[in-house]
Amino acid sequence: MIALGLGAAAGIITNIAVAENDGAKEILNTIIDSVAHPIGQIFLRMLFIVVVPLVFASLASGVAGLGDLSKLGKIGGRTMMFFLITSTFAATLGITMLEVVRPGDGFDPAAREVLMKSYATQASEIQAKTGTVVPTGTLAVVNQILDMFIPRNIIKAITEMQMIPLIVFSLLLGAALTKIQMERRDVMVKWLDGLTETMITIVGFAMKLAPLAVFCLIFAVTARFGLDLLQKLGIFVFLTLLGYAIVLFIFYPILLKLLTKRKPIEFLRNASPIMVTAFSLSSSNGTLPTTIRVSETVLGIRPQVASFVLPLGATMNMNGTALFEGAVVLFIAQVFGIELSIMQQILVVALCVISAVGVAGVPGASLPLLMIVMAQVGVPPDGLAIILGVDRILDMGRTVINVMGDVVCAAYIENFESEQEAKV
Repeated sequence: MIALGLGAAAGIITNIAVAENDGAKEILNTIIDSVAHPIGQIFLRMLFIVVVPLVFASLASGVAGLGDLSKLGKIGGRTMMFFLITSTFAATLGITMLEVVRPGDGFDPAAREVLMKSYATQASEIQAKTGTVVPTGTLAVVNQILDMFIPRNIIKAITEMQMIPLIVFSLLLGAALTKIQMERRDVMVKWLDGLTETMITIVGFAMKLAPLAVFCLIFAVTARFGLDLLQKLGIFVFLTLLGYAIVLFIFYPILLKLLTKRKPIEFLRNASPIMVTAFSLSSSNGTLPTTIRVSETVLGIRPQVASFVLPLGATMNMNGTALFEGAVVLFIAQVFGIELSIMQQILVVALCVISAVGVAGVPGASLPLLMIVMAQVGVPPDGLAIILGVDRILDMGRTVINVMGDVVCAAYIENFESEQEAKV
């Protein structure tokens, strides 16, 4: 946050200072291109290179960790359905708010062209891929759908950073692992967990560079574009935080009232240690010990339910992340002047829900996956640099939403189990 403030201030002052001097502008652009840009790109590319192994390992391990899929029964099915519905609502809310308010619209066309060159080196290539393939005839449409989910060449799909085939393959692998001998499955799961942890460590390396990278990235943006983009960024942050508040103080209480018969205000007050820990750590996994302890001792959720739902939720239920990702995709698309159709927005919702499942429960882990969601609908992934400076505060907020979604789900399953036992 300090780096964001210093970078923005330095950029705005520089922008004003060189406004009437073409020679100074040229020197400024040289400094940005040769110093600020490389530092920012090192950070971004360190996130890029972990995308494929992180998605593959975390998703496959998460599914395999469920054990025998046939034994999950009603609890597993209800838990997963709860995760799916709440994440879909959150992603839809994020996209809808950004589509209604459209804070990224009205950006100066000339400045947008410079922005495209600065942060979207592959934008035209991505847009060409997404815009020129128009199938004709039933067979062509069917084949394109098959290629979208199960391509003949999975390696080719992965090298092109196509997310859906990678996710399908990871889910298939995880499901298959539940069907093989336990000894062999455990070996594979340990390997996948090790790969996931290694990729997260690389993200940790990148995050150590984050303050300097954020300063350079936000300086480059504000020095070239002044307050215009910064004002739009402020509106984006406000809308995203408003979305978090709607989920936490309206959506979750409604679910608590309808599904658990609990008093929402009392429930949220008793869960305040969980929220404070989640906000401070920005990590669902780091908050998990507190989540389990408070859920069992204060919220009255039995250990059998808490030990199943909460660890699963810390891995697979990321409502705040889904909302954030949907909002980011729409905002950056608007800044770059890219109009997303209704079908593309529906695809964004689906991708946000699915990719949120693959997000590791550590600070900043959603950024690499978010790049793929953007690329899938023709939004330049490098445009993510625009919001990196404010991601920390948004990350803290979305972790609270993620973790409280798990707790509300555990309360729902606890109520369901109690009702089933009362009937026996």
